[in-house]
Amino acid sequence: MDLFQHTLKKKVSFSGIGLHSGRQVSMTLRPAAVNSGIGFVRKDLSEDVFIPAFMNRVVDTQLATTIGLNGVTIGTTEHVLSALAGMGIDNAVIELDGPEVPVMDGSAGPFVYLLNRIGRRRQKSCRQMLKITREIAYSNGEKNIKVVPYDGFKVTCEISFDHDIIKKQVYTFTYSSEKFIQEIAKARTFGFLGQVEKLRENGLALGGSLDNAVVIDQYGVLNSEGLRFADEFVRHKILDLIGDFALLGCPIMGHIIASKSGHGQHLGLMREIALHPESWEFVKLEKQEDRILEKVITTTMAAGNKILPFFLPPPATGEVCAV
Repeated sequence: MDLFQHTLKKKVSFSGIGLHSGRQVSMTLRPAAVNSGIGFVRKDLSEDVFIPAFMNRVVDTQLATTIGLNGVTIGTTEHVLSALAGMGIDNAVIELDGPEVPVMDGSAGPFVYLLNRIGRRRQKSCRQMLKITREIAYSNGEKNIKVVPYDGFKVTCEISFDHDIIKKQVYTFTYSSEKFIQEIAKARTFGFLGQVEKLRENGLALGGSLDNAVVIDQYGVLNSEGLRFADEFVRHKILDLIGDFALLGCPIMGHIIASKSGHGQHLGLMREIALHPESWEFVKLEKQEDRILEKVITTTMAAGNKILPFFLPPPATGEVCAV
């Protein structure tokens, strides 16, 4: 995993339709200062509204992850956050002129493509990471998710649907930016035709189409090009999970194991992490000779109910990473 924090080399813009709102929206990603994290800005209002990308700003997890502040919301945040996390971008500002991130083709692929073209800029501070030291779990009926200690970042996801196209799928992803590009980024969101019709009747999925989602009916996949991967469905679930866990505010060192989980369960596990400071610690990566070492920088055993501030970004400083 990267020793240093990174931001974008320059700004990059996207334009597309919101999956649920059906509204055309433009979005610009800009470089940001060290230790500032990821934040969203609504530019279409009378005054710019800044919403930090943190779990305590989540206001809705129905079908997508929506964050908000003082009544201002930004929906479907998970795909762009997944792209930034997958590409190792720690600090960025995301500006939008609408209430929802553009869905593009239903994956993180278009975001990753342009992020890869403009490149990253290394910053002069070490990365701070949340290292899991004991298992933490969350369950909701048949939906289960947990994180266990692991020297790196890994996700194992299992899904199960009563449809011959999907059935049971299991996939394990061990993080590197190259593997994210190859294995996860292009996996598209998906839905069943009957459910899509019901969602539209309720004012959701208004921008959904075969151009930005895999749509399934009782016979199979309706998209003429078919699937990008035989197990594209479970890969997209991992894409969503990576984007949602970016809302912790720093990279996580651990193995997340999810069974039939979704956005609500992702948030549930993040809240459990916040409630169990005895099961993790903050570490700073440092380089000594040819090895990257972990230095514990925060002891959280006595944090108690004051744990939430640990998930908020510290003010930018002039700290220089030791190499």
